[in-house]
Amino acid sequence: MKWPDKVTVKEVGPRDGLQNEKGSIATEDKIEWINQLSEAGYDYIEISSFVHPKWIPQLKDAREVAEGITRKEGITYAALVPNMKGLEVALETNVDEVSVFMSASESHNKNNINKTIEETYPVLEEVVKEAKSNHKPVRGYVSTVFGCPYEGNIPPSQVLEVSNRLFDMGIDELSLGDTIGVADPKQVDQTLHYLKDKLDFSKVAMHFHNTQGMALANVLVSLQHDISLFDGSLGGLGGCPYAKGASGNLATDDLVYMLDSMGIQTGIHQGKLLEAASYIQEKLGKALPSHQMQVNNRI
Repeated sequence: MKWPDKVTVKEVGPRDGLQNEKGSIATEDKIEWINQLSEAGYDYIEISSFVHPKWIPQLKDAREVAEGITRKEGITYAALVPNMKGLEVALETNVDEVSVFMSASESHNKNNINKTIEETYPVLEEVVKEAKSNHKPVRGYVSTVFGCPYEGNIPPSQVLEVSNRLFDMGIDELSLGDTIGVADPKQVDQTLHYLKDKLDFSKVAMHFHNTQGMALANVLVSLQHDISLFDGSLGGLGGCPYAKGASGNLATDDLVYMLDSMGIQTGIHQGKLLEAASYIQEKLGKALPSHQMQVNNRI
């Protein structure tokens, strides 16, 4: 098998990891956690989401977090934005990159964004155009790529249609999400085979959830398709508030451990990862589900 020499791991814990937590996390604790992540060797951290507080109460302090963190040179500090109002605040805080999001599933899109897929395109197009005019790179998230909680399997052709529309808007990178963690290695292989000659994989990231324990196996398949961008959430935090049973994201610490063991460079320091994971674990008041933290908690 052919393995890459280097992989980029993008940390989404402060946004995708915390958004599903019911207990409120203090703003100063989020800021301190992100500052610790900044020392771990990442070049990309998604710090929050500029959504209305009624949708994601946990992230109501996005402005305060964005303005309070200590930014380190060489790191992209990104945030999710749902619309022009969210973008306006994100630009005021001078985030380095903005992300837009939608689903490949009509039903999930309606539940998540309260719009049909066709109704979502013009909203996102306006956001992308304005962000680019302010010299901000834009990332596009596509949810439910491998399965929807309402519709089941999603045809790869549907994923391609949404992906192409986002690239046509001008996004710089695409993240394909297994929102409810139902993907298996064979399905990932088949989907990426279908997409391989139709999308530029140098601009495609994979965003796996570990609901069924298959996230790392799905990463291995993706590596074989020359995917070298992966999202992770430290400690396995997270899930989708609009997808029942969507437990934690692929754990960054488990992913980095596997890649390091394989001799694939990430630039991320495992010791500092565990320090940051231990910090947020204490603030949450519960054990994090990643394998690395389970081992660490027993030591």
